[in-house]
This record gives sequence, C-alpha cells and structure tokens, in this order.
Amino acid sequence: MAASRYNSNDLRRQVGSPRSKGRDTKDTLCRNVVIYGHCRYMDTTCNFNHDQNKPASGPSDFLSKKSFNADSPSFTPSGQNLGQAKKTTLSSQAANAAPFTPRGVTASTQQNADLTMFNPAGAREFTPSGNTQNYELGNSNMGNGTAQDNGVFSDPFAMNSMAPALANNAPFNPYAGDPSAVSGAGAGFYSSGGAYASVPMQQPNYHLYQPYDAYRGELQPWQRSTYDYFIPAAMREEIQKKMFATQHTMPGLPKLENYHSLFSLDTSHRKNTACFGYHSWVYKAQKVTTGLHYVLRRLEGYRLSNDQSVMSVMRDWKNVRHENIVSFHETFTSQNFGDSSLIFVYDWHPLAKTLAEQHFSSPLGNNRQRYPAVPEGILWSYVCQIASALYYLHNKNLAARCLDLSKILVTEKSRIRLGSCAILDVVQYDHNRPIQELQGEDLVKFGKVILCLATGMPPNLLQSSNTKAALDSLVKYSRSLRDALQFLLSPVAPNGQPHTIAHFLTMIAPQLAQQANNTLRENDEQQYWLAREIENGRIARNVMKLSAILERGDLGSQSNWSEVGDRFQLKLFRDYVFHRVDASGKPDLGLGHMLSCMSKLDAGVDEQIMLTSRDNETVFVITYRELRGMFERAFNELIKFSKSPGL
Repeated sequence: MAASRYNSNDLRRQVGSPRSKGRDTKDTLCRNVVIYGHCRYMDTTCNFNHDQNKPASGPSDFLSKKSFNADSPSFTPSGQNLGQAKKTTLSSQAANAAPFTPRGVTASTQQNADLTMFNPAGAREFTPSGNTQNYELGNSNMGNGTAQDNGVFSDPFAMNSMAPALANNAPFNPYAGDPSAVSGAGAGFYSSGGAYASVPMQQPNYHLYQPYDAYRGELQPWQRSTYDYFIPAAMREEIQKKMFATQHTMPGLPKLENYHSLFSLDTSHRKNTACFGYHSWVYKAQKVTTGLHYVLRRLEGYRLSNDQSVMSVMRDWKNVRHENIVSFHETFTSQNFGDSSLIFVYDWHPLAKTLAEQHFSSPLGNNRQRYPAVPEGILWSYVCQIASALYYLHNKNLAARCLDLSKILVTEKSRIRLGSCAILDVVQYDHNRPIQELQGEDLVKFGKVILCLATGMPPNLLQSSNTKAALDSLVKYSRSLRDALQFLLSPVAPNGQPHTIAHFLTMIAPQLAQQANNTLRENDEQQYWLAREIENGRIARNVMKLSAILERGDLGSQSNWSEVGDRFQLKLFRDYVFHRVDASGKPDLGLGHMLSCMSKLDAGVDEQIMLTSRDNETVFVITYRELRGMFERAFNELIKFSKSPGL
C-alpha cells in the first residue's frame, strides 16, 4: 500500500498485528479482519480475535466513529517548543515509519477503508515502453499467446491495438469506409455497444501466400505434388496450346494494309460455295496498330456494288456484343490476293472447332455415313445457347441467317458461338425482304441443326430424308426436346401466328434454368483455380528483381557491387530459399518453402530467420522486414543507374 488513509498509531491501539506475540490478544480484534475482511494467519500464528461480532477490549469499533473524537491522539509540532534547549533526535528505525497522512474533514473512516480495497477500474492500463514495438500480423514476438512458427497465420482473438480503439466512442458502422468514424444523422442507426464495436477493422495481409483452401498439411513432403500449388495440368496444357496456336505464322501469304502474319485456318483445300455463293477462306492475322489477333473471312472474287446500304448494316453489326456470337469488327476490300476480295474481320478464338468438325468428322472424308447421336444434356446446352443468341439478335432487329454446322464454333467444352454473321447481309442484301421473314428462317435453320445432331445425320443426308420421319426416330430423347424441335421446324403456329424466339424461350424455361446453374458451377470452378494462381505473378516479379540484383559485377564506380553491403545478405537469403539441403546433403526442393519465403519477403513480416554463409563463418539473424528494406534499396539503386546517361 502506497499510503495509509488513517493514523497508524491509532490503529495499533485498537487492533492487533498477527505477528504480535507474548501478550494477551484474545480480546483484541485482528487488524487484517478490520481492513481486509479476513486474516490468512487466523489458523496458524495469529492469536487475535477474528470475530467481528464479539466485543473487543478497547475501542474496537473505531471504524464507526467520527473523524474527530476524544480518543484521537493530539499532535504537537516540534517547532512550538522553541524555548527548550533540549534537541529532539530521531532514531534510525523512525526513518522506515509509515508516512503521516491526516484524515479528511468530511470523509468517514468507512470511506477511507473502502479506498484501500483494490479497484480494477482505477488500475493504469499497461502501455509498452517506446514507440518502435511492432504488433503487426506475422510478428514472432506477440505479447499474448504462443508465437506462430511461420508468422503467416495470425491469432484471430488478438487485439493488438485496443488502446486507441477504446478511446474512440464513435458508433460502429460496418458499411463505412472507416467503421469507427461515423458521424451525422445516420450514426444513431448503428449500435455502439457489443464486444467488437470498439475493435478496429484490420486490413488482410494480401502479401502472404495463402492457398484458396486448407492445404493438406498431414501429407509427407514426398507425397505432395508440385501441381497442388497451381492449376490442373490438363487446363494448363489447353491454355498453352491456345497460346501456341496464336503465334503460328505461314510464309508466302500476303501482307494486308492493317494486318500481317497471316496463317490459314482452313482444314480442307477444296473450295466450297455452299454457304455464301462465293469461295471463302479463313485466316488468322495480327493487327498492326494494336497487336491483337483477329480472324479474317475472305470472299474470293466479290465486287461490292451498293456501298451505302451495306455500310448501314455493318454499323448495326459492329454494336453486337453477345457471349454466344463471334463479334464482328469491320469489313474491307483488298487486291493483295490477286483478285477483288471482300474481307470480314472477327474475334480470334484459338483452337475453335465447328459443330461439323466436332460431331461429324470422318477420317475417310465420307459424308454419307451416320454418326453417333449427341447426348441430350449436350443438346440442351446447344439449344439454350443458340436460343439466347437469336433472342439478342431479334431484339436488335437483326437476323443471324448463317445457321449452319460449319459456321457454329465450339470454342470450349460445350461452349458455342455463332460465326460468320453479317456476311449474308452483304452478299445477299435485299431491302425488300421483311426482317420478320428472315427471323422465321432462323428458327427453321436452328431446328435443322439440332435435328442433325440428334439423329447423327449430316445435313446432306437430312435434306434427302423426311423431316417428320427423323423426328419420329428420336424416341430415346425426352418429350420436351421433341416438342422443342417440332416448334422450331414449324414456322407457323396452328392459329396462324408466326413462331417467335420469345415463345420458344418460354417453352424451354426449365432447361434454361438448369443451364444457368451449370454455367455458374463452371464459373465457380474457374474462380477456384484462378485463386490458386493469383500469387504466381507477384512472386515471379520478386524472383526476377532478386536475380537482377545478385551475381552482378561492377556498378558505377563500386567494384564487386553485388557482394558487399546489403547485397551480401540478399545473396545469403537466396541460398536460404533456393539452395537448401537436407541432413544428408541432398537438395531440398520443397516448393512450399520457396513460395512461403518469397511471400514473406514481399510482405516484410517481423519473423526472424538465420542466414549462414557457405563456409559457416558468417551468420546473420535478421527479419524479413529488414531484408525487404535491403531488397528495395538495392533494386532502386539499379533503377537509378539504369536511367543515367549512357546506360
């Protein structure tokens, strides 16, 4: 106790000390009972009275008395007896006596006794000494709980910065940019209480490498696969093939005015005039101004006659943007192929196949044979996607017109796009035909495409057979699919009204809902694998920057620049991350260790590591935060010299 709130001499007259011995103390009330309510020596060495209800000898009820009473000792200052020649001396034991504290005039003895009890509210809050101590995530010297081994995962119950939060009494708003600083008329709508109302919002540490889901840590190192950290091999291989196909070039093809690096995409060298009435060829090309790749559909020997009418139609097609339609960009004429050619420019989808190549490809080139029928689930996927594209076009007062198995592309698994749109609007332009008639033809062509896929018959076989007989042969498919095909192949309803795509969408509404669910499931899968790859670009940049710093010779006027100063510690860190060995001296190629170390370096966490030189003569104990500073200073020095004149 820092200071007593009553006269210690008066207290000793009325109560006894537990350590007093050699005198009659049975009727004297124990001092500990009066002050604290109990005495821990009552069963051992204390001989005083511990029953407060029993009257004690002497004034034991001194706590109920007033501040001033007859029994209070009188105080006489030593300075009043100035005439006495005798001097007062203090013994050495008096120096250790309790300091004198006079009683208050209005405070009662009971209030003074209450003040001696411990009050948690009056305790001073602990504040760390100094302003340099760090309480960020990943700090290995956390004050509460056990420190994490790797510094990656933080304690969700640790509130390191509680002191400034408790001082902020603003209501908590979870929707505000600063949840703890809400003011104005809307502040009353948010609760100011609760355990988490005063806890500040902590930003997640995006720099630390964190897999999308929990990693299988119970496996042994030799049981883990490197591909666990990345996307599946099949998906990576498909993307790499598409990237490789984008870089294909073919010598001998001419260079156009705005496009170069042409590559032929035709799988057959035979000329075909079935769709457009002209020989057509397909090329991949790269645009000069943007560097993007496009598909060029060339119509051989075509001469444009009505420029104004065609240009108005092309403006409408340029505004068409749908996920199931290959986007059209522009059209122009060219003489570079040795004739008058009309060229249409579309989006480039690498490794895309047509529906004819996907389901009717024959190694012998025989188009008179029957092929296996397409499963109903895939058919419904095609139906819903084509119907969605036609609904978009018909609402824009346009018609696809080119619905053919050789012009519908399969760009991904069960993902189709209508290709070669806008071509027939140019080569077969007729302003006298109403758009409703062209849209009705779209539905009939749509039905024939699905019927070919359902029966396994190529278009040339289906044209020579009876359509009704082909529909009757679809007994293995559901009734709803047969009704949908019957609707498409009948352009007019029984009441005489023409069929529209809107009516058809109403008919297949359950299948549309199922296809939407499948699309969302595939999107979730893509998001899952994308999250696994989000760290790779950042780590690759750090590895390239570290490689640019290390093993570099002279820089400016400093010789052996990469071997001295901070660069030497970065070199040891490189060995710690990439050149580890096990107990037997064999290389340790744990990819998880490499990813974790590079991520902690980018984050600059306070976890300490030990860096040892190869000769074991030099040892550094350093944090990732310090390494991060060295890393940035070294690379900024490289940038400074790279921008100097002559370099």
